[in-house]
Amino acid sequence: MAGESETLRIAMFPWLALGHLIPYLEFAKLIGGQRHHVFFVSTPQNIRRLIPRVPSDLVPFITFVNLPLPPVAGLPDGAEATADLPSHLVKFLKVSYDELRHPMAEFLRSSSPDWILHDFASYWLSPIARQLRIKIGYFSTLNPAFHSFMGPVSGMKGGEGIRKTPHDFTVTPTWIPFPTTVSFSYYDIKKILDKSSENASGSDNGVSDVHRFADVIQDSDVIAVRGSREFESEWFQVLNEIYQKPVFPAGHFPTTEHDQGEETETWEFIKNWLDNQNRGSVVYVAFGTEAKPTKSELTEIALGLEQSELPFFWALKTRRGAADGEAVQLPEGFEDRIGGRGLVFRNWVPQVKILGHESVGGFLSHGGWSSVVEGIKNGKPLILVGFYGDQGINTKVVAEKKMGLPIPRAEQDGWFGRNSVAESLRMVMVEEQGKIYREKIMEARALFVDTEIQQKYVVEFLEYLKNNKHSCHG
Repeated sequence: MAGESETLRIAMFPWLALGHLIPYLEFAKLIGGQRHHVFFVSTPQNIRRLIPRVPSDLVPFITFVNLPLPPVAGLPDGAEATADLPSHLVKFLKVSYDELRHPMAEFLRSSSPDWILHDFASYWLSPIARQLRIKIGYFSTLNPAFHSFMGPVSGMKGGEGIRKTPHDFTVTPTWIPFPTTVSFSYYDIKKILDKSSENASGSDNGVSDVHRFADVIQDSDVIAVRGSREFESEWFQVLNEIYQKPVFPAGHFPTTEHDQGEETETWEFIKNWLDNQNRGSVVYVAFGTEAKPTKSELTEIALGLEQSELPFFWALKTRRGAADGEAVQLPEGFEDRIGGRGLVFRNWVPQVKILGHESVGGFLSHGGWSSVVEGIKNGKPLILVGFYGDQGINTKVVAEKKMGLPIPRAEQDGWFGRNSVAESLRMVMVEEQGKIYREKIMEARALFVDTEIQQKYVVEFLEYLKNNKHSCHG
């Protein structure tokens, strides 16, 4: 534990997505557990979402700092996170987020933290920190394989190592010195590059995610990446080589049951349904707070679940915020046909509690890294169908380690059919050939729930911050 004279004051400023906000808070809680003080900076609605997740013994060590989100044209009222918006409006959230540079500067000037840890999006924060002589670090909620695959800053900025075509991203780059099956599929990277090109045309302040990412890495004094040497040592070695600055594993800090709140009527209802299923028989289906399948994708997933003949619990998000005018629709008659074998739930659910239930035997997921971690922590093998961003790389990481099975897809456009869904589910859940996935996920689980390893990484990182808080910026 930190002595009074050694106490660090650390500001944290995550991007406005739940898949970033929640891991940042988990890291803040681990830092607070070492008796250092965290200023957790976000917008009022996001802070209201997060406060219940802080145990009472850590409240004295985490101060929430409210910065109201400036209104901008195109951003609906009340939308403060990507989960509140359809994907085509997220660009306006970035514009508003960038407008936080002035209140953020004022907060840093008045609070004088030793360090600020920030996310990929706030590329404008390093010059402010440097002017105020505050050390700055990048804490990434993405995994080290994704970072490694994105490559050195020079390539991201159009210099040495640049990749110009979608095909360039579908092969192992020269800076990865070991054989690996991890790469982008053509349909994944085409979607990313098309979106990046659209944003860079001016709708997103003219700054693409790749350029934000590159600037933040280039200007940070230290980098912490969610992950561990025990699970992905080769990827951390790549990052140390391509970034040429200190890169620390932050551990996996999976969400705990405390974060899901107390017993509720919702959980009681779900638990009662799960209690009536056979052990390990249920597929849990959830695609996170942001992923939204197209109508045709949703149809094939639904009909694949029906065809699999397996019991399932589907946490189905039908809209992304009030501005999302197009609610997803299940195939006509689907819920009548599946009867009591499947349950579709359209409200918030306590995902960690569901994954922890003994009747759940597998997790059909979009491959967001937080969901992957929660699946591993609960020993549930994964069936994966990624939709955007890092999900394609995450899927390949899981597949390479035999902890889950990606649903087979067409390389050019990513199409998949109901037969592929049903066959993949049955393979992982019940067939002898899928036994390896059920075994490998349990091997990984032991590492992901190891609190001593997690503690070691937090202490190691904090020691670096303590020893370097007064040195000049590089």
